[in-house]
Amino acid sequence: MRSHPDQDTGDPMPALRVLIAEDETLIRLDLAETLVELGLDVVGSVGNGQLAVDAARVLKPDVVLMDISMPVRDGISAAKEIISLEMAPVVLLSAFSQVDLVKSAATAGTFGYLVKPFTGVEVRAAIVLANARWQEFVGLNAELERLKTRNHSSGVVDRAKGVLQESGMSEEEAFTFLRRAAMDNRLTIAEAAVKIVGNGEDLPF
Repeated sequence: MRSHPDQDTGDPMPALRVLIAEDETLIRLDLAETLVELGLDVVGSVGNGQLAVDAARVLKPDVVLMDISMPVRDGISAAKEIISLEMAPVVLLSAFSQVDLVKSAATAGTFGYLVKPFTGVEVRAAIVLANARWQEFVGLNAELERLKTRNHSSGVVDRAKGVLQESGMSEEEAFTFLRRAAMDNRLTIAEAAVKIVGNGEDLPF
């Protein structure tokens, strides 16, 4: 993977709680040591995707760092469940950078993708960014729930959802698109919905 982490010359990072899922024991131990040296808190370390899902449910980490290729259950499948149940953001690790793998990771909703070998600075940056984006993700989900109880805003969201479904999306895909559009453009869900409704089928994102 890499021999040692890069030296940290900036301010100390917050002790984000990280769960590691990696089937190669030496890599798993090396990665855990690196994260601790970087000021992160390794709350668990497992060797397959199913154990990662089980551990995330119990440990509630800030970020899950997970290899794609693992026994019992692969990283992409495990990541999809962890994210869909809002347990934690997942950053995937892989020795490969093929477009199809990256697309599969994106479809699963993962919050980062690192290709081995990577440096300590790179993995720390990916973890911190994933955590920040996760806070936005959770906040937007909470907003969606609030909008369901507010007629004046939920109506706009429903109309936007209808526009998206007319373009061929399922209801779940429409909600995912709305949330992603809001995150990427620094908007609330309602603001993103207004833009979609205002542009009709000419989607603005």
